[in-house]
Amino acid sequence: MINEMKNQLTKEQIAQLAEHCEKAELEAYEITKITDDYPQMTYRDAFDIQWEARRRKEARGTKIVGMKMGLTSWAKMSQMGVEHPCYGYLADYFSVPEGASIRFDELIHPKIEAELAFVLKEELKGPGIHIGDVLRATDFVMPAVEVIDSRYKDFKFDLKSVIADNSSSSRFMTGGNMAKPEDLDLKTLGVVMEVNGKVVQTGAGAAVLGHPAASVAMLANMLAERDESLPAGSFIMIGAITEAVTVNKGDSFVVHFNGLGSLSGRFE
Repeated sequence: MINEMKNQLTKEQIAQLAEHCEKAELEAYEITKITDDYPQMTYRDAFDIQWEARRRKEARGTKIVGMKMGLTSWAKMSQMGVEHPCYGYLADYFSVPEGASIRFDELIHPKIEAELAFVLKEELKGPGIHIGDVLRATDFVMPAVEVIDSRYKDFKFDLKSVIADNSSSSRFMTGGNMAKPEDLDLKTLGVVMEVNGKVVQTGAGAAVLGHPAASVAMLANMLAERDESLPAGSFIMIGAITEAVTVNKGDSFVVHFNGLGSLSGRFE
């Protein structure tokens, strides 16, 4: 797995970089990708930076409400020259109510993605988790929209840098209808994204690693490398079914999910 390598950064450097990345997120300003200054850093370092930023948030009273996967399209992985997706955490203040406005000025250069979210009724603990385990452990599936917002200048990064930056997490919306996984054909489940009344993206569940549940299985197995698991009740966003679409202040969006209703919002 990508985070099995030993650390090359010191604990002090990891703490400093966690503060550096988190400050850019909280204050909405661009930074240069951290591998420019620390080319020797490993994937283990990158995840340690992410987990340290998470620890800092929790120490201030922020609640972690879910997890997300990123780079779950084979085409995106090939384009970046990587063989593995990445993950991030979802903080409580990332959540935006269905139909509500998203404050554009709190973000840098946001993009929206159509996703699905899995909510578990049983713990998933890797290694060795597969699609069947995920489907058996899932309570229900529901629509989600993620707003990604890399803190890196011009939205350009490498895999280690984006992992350290919490995989570009910033805001998310969920709602619509929920359904048992056995009542859906998750591979062919279609989505249509509209921005300002115009269809801008369409896609189907199979765009995510061939099957949406494969994304959750991969997350459980990646977390096992840190002796972490996905407990019962976990909310997991699987990664983009559609390409990410850049949005501007004043834009409105609606995403329709076949059989699961729709989600809408506006950037103000």
